[in-house]
Amino acid sequence: MAGLAILIPAAGASRRMRGSDKLLADIDGEPLLRRVAAMAARTGERVLVTLPASGPSAPGRRAALTGLRLEIVPVADAHDGFSASLRAGADHAGPVEGLMVLMPDMPDIEREDLTRLIAAFAEDPTHPLRAATETGAEGHPVIFPRRLLQELRVLTGDRGARVVLEGESVRTLVLPGDRAILDLDTPEDWDAWRRRRES
Repeated sequence: MAGLAILIPAAGASRRMRGSDKLLADIDGEPLLRRVAAMAARTGERVLVTLPASGPSAPGRRAALTGLRLEIVPVADAHDGFSASLRAGADHAGPVEGLMVLMPDMPDIEREDLTRLIAAFAEDPTHPLRAATETGAEGHPVIFPRRLLQELRVLTGDRGARVVLEGESVRTLVLPGDRAILDLDTPEDWDAWRRRRES
Protein backbone atom coordinates (compact mmCIF):
# COMPACT_ATOMS: atom_id res chain seq x y z
CA MET A 1 0.00 0.00 0.00
CA ALA A 2 1.44 3.34 -1.05
CA GLY A 3 1.38 6.28 1.31
CA LEU A 4 0.01 9.59 0.14
CA ALA A 5 -0.23 11.18 -3.29
CA ILE A 6 -0.70 14.86 -4.09
CA LEU A 7 -3.12 15.66 -6.90
CA ILE A 8 -2.86 19.04 -8.64
CA PRO A 9 -5.99 19.45 -10.81
CA ALA A 10 -4.80 21.58 -13.72
CA ALA A 11 -7.10 20.55 -16.57
CA GLY A 12 -9.53 23.49 -16.23
CA ALA A 13 -10.12 26.07 -18.93
CA SER A 14 -9.24 29.22 -16.94
CA ARG A 15 -12.28 30.92 -18.50
CA ARG A 16 -12.54 33.77 -16.00
CA MET A 17 -9.10 35.10 -17.03
CA ARG A 18 -10.61 36.46 -20.25
CA GLY A 19 -8.05 35.02 -22.66
CA SER A 20 -4.95 34.42 -20.56
CA ASP A 21 -4.00 31.27 -18.66
CA LYS A 22 -3.82 31.92 -14.92
CA LEU A 23 -1.73 28.80 -14.38
CA LEU A 24 1.03 30.24 -16.56
CA ALA A 25 1.04 33.64 -14.86
CA ASP A 26 4.54 34.60 -13.74
CA ILE A 27 5.50 34.61 -10.08
CA ASP A 28 9.14 35.35 -9.30
CA GLY A 29 10.21 34.28 -12.76
CA GLU A 30 8.31 31.02 -13.10
CA PRO A 31 4.75 30.01 -14.04
CA LEU A 32 2.36 29.53 -11.15
CA LEU A 33 1.71 25.90 -12.13
CA ARG A 34 5.42 25.05 -12.06
CA ARG A 35 5.83 26.84 -8.73
CA VAL A 36 3.03 24.83 -7.12
CA ALA A 37 4.10 21.51 -8.65
CA ALA A 38 7.75 22.00 -7.64
CA MET A 39 6.67 22.83 -4.10
CA ALA A 40 4.59 19.66 -3.94
CA ALA A 41 7.48 17.57 -5.29
CA ARG A 42 9.77 18.92 -2.56
CA THR A 43 7.61 17.22 0.07
CA GLY A 44 8.98 13.89 -1.20
CA GLU A 45 5.48 12.58 -1.88
CA ARG A 46 4.21 11.32 -5.22
CA VAL A 47 2.77 14.17 -7.31
CA LEU A 48 0.08 13.84 -9.99
CA VAL A 49 -0.90 16.72 -12.27
CA THR A 50 -3.99 16.50 -14.45
CA LEU A 51 -3.77 18.37 -17.74
CA PRO A 52 -6.21 18.66 -20.65
CA ALA A 53 -5.43 15.96 -23.20
CA SER A 54 -5.78 18.55 -25.96
CA GLY A 55 -6.72 22.18 -26.49
CA PRO A 56 -4.91 25.52 -26.47
CA SER A 57 -3.76 25.42 -22.85
CA ALA A 58 -2.29 21.90 -22.94
CA PRO A 59 1.13 22.56 -24.57
CA GLY A 60 2.01 25.53 -22.38
CA ARG A 61 1.06 23.80 -19.16
CA ARG A 62 2.93 20.66 -20.11
CA ALA A 63 6.02 22.72 -21.00
CA ALA A 64 5.83 24.53 -17.64
CA LEU A 65 6.26 21.19 -15.86
CA THR A 66 9.31 20.02 -17.82
CA GLY A 67 11.98 18.44 -15.65
CA LEU A 68 9.92 18.11 -12.48
CA ARG A 69 9.51 14.82 -10.65
CA LEU A 70 5.81 14.19 -11.17
CA GLU A 71 3.26 12.19 -13.15
CA ILE A 72 1.17 13.96 -15.80
CA VAL A 73 -2.37 12.60 -16.11
CA PRO A 74 -4.07 13.60 -19.39
CA VAL A 75 -7.81 14.25 -19.04
CA ALA A 76 -9.72 13.57 -22.26
CA ASP A 77 -13.03 14.79 -20.83
CA ALA A 78 -11.68 17.99 -19.27
CA HIS A 79 -14.74 19.80 -20.68
CA ASP A 80 -16.74 18.07 -17.92
CA GLY A 81 -15.16 20.42 -15.40
CA PHE A 82 -13.41 19.98 -12.07
CA SER A 83 -14.86 16.54 -11.46
CA ALA A 84 -13.01 15.22 -14.52
CA SER A 85 -9.67 16.00 -12.87
CA LEU A 86 -10.77 14.44 -9.60
CA ARG A 87 -11.94 11.28 -11.35
CA ALA A 88 -8.76 10.95 -13.40
CA GLY A 89 -6.47 11.74 -10.49
CA ALA A 90 -8.13 9.35 -8.06
CA ASP A 91 -8.12 6.61 -10.67
CA HIS A 92 -4.46 7.16 -11.58
CA ALA A 93 -3.38 7.30 -7.93
CA GLY A 94 -4.29 3.68 -7.35
CA PRO A 95 -4.38 2.18 -3.83
CA VAL A 96 -2.88 5.07 -1.87
CA GLU A 97 -3.56 5.68 1.80
CA GLY A 98 -4.62 9.26 1.11
CA LEU A 99 -5.00 11.72 -1.75
CA MET A 100 -4.26 15.40 -1.18
CA VAL A 101 -6.04 17.76 -3.59
CA LEU A 102 -3.80 20.81 -3.98
CA MET A 103 -5.39 23.54 -6.08
CA PRO A 104 -2.97 25.09 -8.61
CA ASP A 105 -4.27 28.67 -8.31
CA MET A 106 -3.53 29.30 -4.61
CA PRO A 107 -0.13 31.05 -4.61
CA ASP A 108 0.16 31.64 -0.86
CA ILE A 109 0.24 27.95 0.08
CA GLU A 110 3.73 26.98 1.21
CA ARG A 111 5.61 23.70 1.44
CA GLU A 112 5.47 23.89 5.24
CA ASP A 113 1.67 23.93 5.00
CA LEU A 114 1.76 20.74 2.95
CA THR A 115 4.15 18.96 5.30
CA ARG A 116 2.01 19.92 8.31
CA LEU A 117 -1.10 18.57 6.60
CA ILE A 118 0.69 15.35 5.64
CA ALA A 119 1.89 14.83 9.21
CA ALA A 120 -1.55 15.56 10.66
CA PHE A 121 -3.22 13.15 8.24
CA ALA A 122 -0.75 10.41 9.18
CA GLU A 123 -1.97 10.65 12.78
CA ASP A 124 -5.47 9.59 11.64
CA PRO A 125 -5.56 8.41 8.01
CA THR A 126 -9.17 7.24 8.23
CA HIS A 127 -10.81 10.68 8.21
CA PRO A 128 -10.64 13.58 5.73
CA LEU A 129 -8.44 16.52 6.64
CA ARG A 130 -8.72 20.00 5.21
CA ALA A 131 -6.97 23.29 5.67
CA ALA A 132 -8.79 26.19 7.30
CA THR A 133 -8.19 29.87 7.95
CA GLU A 134 -7.52 31.43 11.31
CA THR A 135 -11.19 32.48 11.41
CA GLY A 136 -12.39 28.94 10.79
CA ALA A 137 -13.27 29.10 7.08
CA GLU A 138 -12.60 25.72 5.47
CA GLY A 139 -10.56 25.65 2.28
CA HIS A 140 -7.71 23.78 0.58
CA PRO A 141 -5.68 21.62 0.47
CA VAL A 142 -7.92 18.67 1.36
CA ILE A 143 -6.72 15.11 2.02
CA PHE A 144 -9.15 12.28 1.27
CA PRO A 145 -8.61 8.92 2.95
CA ARG A 146 -8.45 5.77 0.86
CA ARG A 147 -12.03 4.74 1.70
CA LEU A 148 -13.39 7.85 -0.08
CA LEU A 149 -11.40 7.58 -3.30
CA GLN A 150 -14.02 5.47 -5.04
CA GLU A 151 -16.49 8.31 -4.52
CA LEU A 152 -14.06 10.70 -6.21
CA ARG A 153 -13.83 8.32 -9.16
CA VAL A 154 -17.55 8.65 -9.91
CA LEU A 155 -18.06 12.40 -9.46
CA THR A 156 -19.75 14.23 -12.33
CA GLY A 157 -20.19 17.84 -13.43
CA ASP A 158 -18.21 21.01 -12.85
CA ARG A 159 -18.02 20.78 -9.10
CA GLY A 160 -15.58 19.85 -6.44
CA ALA A 161 -15.72 17.06 -3.92
CA ARG A 162 -17.88 18.82 -1.34
CA VAL A 163 -20.56 16.16 -1.81
CA VAL A 164 -18.00 13.47 -0.91
CA LEU A 165 -17.33 15.18 2.42
CA GLU A 166 -21.00 15.52 3.37
CA GLY A 167 -21.73 13.50 6.49
CA GLU A 168 -18.03 12.92 7.15
CA SER A 169 -16.20 13.82 10.33
CA VAL A 170 -13.74 16.21 8.70
CA ARG A 171 -10.74 17.32 10.70
CA THR A 172 -9.22 20.75 10.03
CA LEU A 173 -5.75 22.23 10.29
CA VAL A 174 -5.42 26.00 10.58
CA LEU A 175 -3.02 27.71 8.17
CA PRO A 176 -1.81 31.30 8.67
CA GLY A 177 -3.97 34.16 7.41
CA ASP A 178 -6.37 33.40 4.58
CA ARG A 179 -4.03 31.30 2.47
CA ALA A 180 -6.38 28.28 2.73
CA ILE A 181 -9.09 30.12 0.77
CA LEU A 182 -7.19 32.64 -1.36
CA ASP A 183 -7.32 31.68 -5.02
CA LEU A 184 -6.73 33.80 -8.11
CA ASP A 185 -9.40 33.36 -10.78
CA THR A 186 -9.58 36.72 -12.56
CA PRO A 187 -7.18 39.45 -13.71
CA GLU A 188 -8.54 41.61 -10.90
CA ASP A 189 -7.67 38.91 -8.35
CA TRP A 190 -4.12 38.80 -9.69
CA ASP A 191 -3.74 42.60 -9.62
CA ALA A 192 -4.97 42.80 -6.03
CA TRP A 193 -2.72 39.95 -4.91
CA ARG A 194 0.36 41.49 -6.52
CA ARG A 195 -0.38 44.86 -4.90
CA ARG A 196 -0.65 43.25 -1.47
CA ARG A 197 2.54 41.29 -2.05
CA GLU A 198 4.48 44.41 -3.01
CA SER A 199 3.22 46.53 -0.11
